[in-house]
Amino acid sequence: MTATTLSIVVPVYAGADHLEALMEEIRKFKTDLDAQTAPVRLAEVILVDDASKDGSDKVLQRMAKATPWVVPLFLSRNFGQHAATVAGILHSSGDWVATLDEDLQHPPERVLDMLCRAISTGADVVYANAKSGVHDAAIRDLTSRGFKRFMQWLTGNPKLKYFNSFRLMRGSIGRAVSSVCSHDTYFDVNLSWYTQRIEVEWMELKDERYIQTGKSSYSFRSLLAHAWRMLFSSHIKVLRLGAMIGFIVLGISVLGTILLLAQELLYPDAVQVQGWTSLILSIMFFGGLSVLMLGIALQYLSTMILKSHGKPTFFVVDRSADADLATWFNQPTL
Repeated sequence: MTATTLSIVVPVYAGADHLEALMEEIRKFKTDLDAQTAPVRLAEVILVDDASKDGSDKVLQRMAKATPWVVPLFLSRNFGQHAATVAGILHSSGDWVATLDEDLQHPPERVLDMLCRAISTGADVVYANAKSGVHDAAIRDLTSRGFKRFMQWLTGNPKLKYFNSFRLMRGSIGRAVSSVCSHDTYFDVNLSWYTQRIEVEWMELKDERYIQTGKSSYSFRSLLAHAWRMLFSSHIKVLRLGAMIGFIVLGISVLGTILLLAQELLYPDAVQVQGWTSLILSIMFFGGLSVLMLGIALQYLSTMILKSHGKPTFFVVDRSADADLATWFNQPTL
């Protein structure tokens, strides 16, 4: 039986204080996997330094010398977490790829639970989601959930509320998605273009950095950048809504014109102010027509943009190795 390989990708920016502890947890996870003689092995841990300023790069170099399966990547400048994650996935080789943050809020050992979820449900992607508040701050957690739900409504993507940087995906899909990601596209939106087999693994997750310091790893500027990429990568429901409003206004103006003509023919004396109603109906007609045509044009432009961003016509995925993993996960001792 050929072992299924697993790659872990970690973007690093301000992780000097956390990297040693994170690597200790990953080593323990790898040791436990090897001890269970599992048909899956941790092949590599790719740590992507996003031009960090706290000495993380030196820590990564030291780790790579001490551990052969640690692969450091050093970006030429700070490109952001999204780009660092994409770079790490592109350099991965595993059958499955897990991504997690540097700050210990994503426990590496839970990757095996996520893989079990993927195999048992036939999923290609599994997101880890928190059972309760991540930040132990009601307003912060409520704002985060509200933002995701609003973006889900705006884009019409039913999976958006599950998006999380702690994710497990088939390596072939992850690398294909990463190869078409640009600076202005959102990785998880692109991921949902390649597969609808997306599941969620619920677990306890805590952002210890935020709880201890009150500071988030995401600045307001980075959150705005996330929102922009998410919108720019999606079919925006507002475009369709605008076209629909234009069509409704156009229909009302046509109906009003018919009623006005009928009134002129049947009750010519009933119209007290001549010309006012016809003027309003004309404005509504041409206004509605303009909004409708603009909505159609923007929708067409949106489709062209998504195509240029790499939305595939089709993608072939190989799930034949899942059977061996399913047999192992179904053992009574697991």
